[in-house]
Amino acid sequence: MAELTNDSVPAARGADAEPPPAGESLIAVARDIATLAGQLTLRWFGQRDLGVTWKPDGTEVTEADRAAERRAREEITQRFPHDAIFGEEEGGVIRRDGRTWIIDPIDGTRGFVRGVPLYATLLALVDEHGPLVGVIDLPAMGLTLAAGRGAGCWLGDHSCSVSERTALDGAVVNTSSFETFDSEQFEALRAAGAMMRTWGDAYGYFLVATGHAEAMIDPICEVWDLAPMPVIIAEAGGIFTDMSGRPDYRNRNGIATNGALHSAVIDAMHPTSGAADG
Repeated sequence: MAELTNDSVPAARGADAEPPPAGESLIAVARDIATLAGQLTLRWFGQRDLGVTWKPDGTEVTEADRAAERRAREEITQRFPHDAIFGEEEGGVIRRDGRTWIIDPIDGTRGFVRGVPLYATLLALVDEHGPLVGVIDLPAMGLTLAAGRGAGCWLGDHSCSVSERTALDGAVVNTSSFETFDSEQFEALRAAGAMMRTWGDAYGYFLVATGHAEAMIDPICEVWDLAPMPVIIAEAGGIFTDMSGRPDYRNRNGIATNGALHSAVIDAMHPTSGAADG
């Protein structure tokens, strides 16, 4: 697998830049590719014996992960032969100039192998300006969320937007696992009145973008887990940054919010430098 560094992954340019928007046809193709790969995973979903193996980093992988990524790669290569591809299972190259497709065939494999229907197939297209297109496909739920730079965020034919809640008190805050929090972070969020839930992985971001949750926090993850999220959250009217507040998906951690609560959530994740309030 290719080694990722901050120098090898394109990031969004400064606020003064005006990168070109994503075309509707490109978004549609990305959605189709993610859906095709996601539908393939249903052949294995719910089976008791998936032949799970373990990667060196301790995460699980199945034949479904590999098959779904292979299907996505085939579709991308056929339609966009000059674009680069980087995937969780087969690696690849992320170009500094030009376009790269980033694939996470099953985001939430741990839940997938246990029959939890909240797993996702993720697909992102990044160019020299940063994230261009992002897709969250939820195969077991029959839902696909897609967004393109300057083109909005869409669930089917419905435009999506984040919630309008302005206080952490009563806000739904998702994460993939509380094990990645230290006690001060968790207590700061709880003291502010946040409703902490583990509807995590990509489904947590899906809930933020569709207005059903106010925040998703990922203290530890990978580039392929996050690559679709900046454009999805931004086009839904929210904010995506890393844990330090930088608008960069490359740093293997992320926070997505409805925007109004972003500073409060970041403060809660750094309780010694600021107090969380609504």
